[in-house]
Amino acid sequence: MTATATDRSAQGTLARAEAWMDDKGKGAWIAAMVLGFILFWPLGLALLAYMIWSKNMFKSGCRARGKSHRHQAMRASGNSAFDAYKADTLRRLEEEQEAFESFLDRLREAKDKAEFDQFMDDRARRAREGTLPTETAEA
Repeated sequence: MTATATDRSAQGTLARAEAWMDDKGKGAWIAAMVLGFILFWPLGLALLAYMIWSKNMFKSGCRARGKSHRHQAMRASGNSAFDAYKADTLRRLEEEQEAFESFLDRLREAKDKAEFDQFMDDRARRAREGTLPTETAEA
């Protein structure tokens, strides 16, 4: 066997291992990383770097699966009345999702503002009482 054939074999094995780990999910990647740290710390570090680099660590299972469901949902059934109903329902659901996401954004902004206002009120109260740290009082 030549060096090139060995390299291809190793790449095929790594690709199969990666596919197998992807099928098992994020937990398998994390378990492999922890096991790598236990057995030989550079191996665990290499797995962690690979997971971050390949974005496996931050993938959301629902979003990854949702893309395939969305593709399947847009497929025509052959019945025009049903397809029109489905398109209308999907459009309505997307509008509701956008409205809900904007509602959540407004809630986050309101919470941030309330926390900031509370901080400023507390800071002003401490300044009136003279208990403000010297670095903050000078600024």
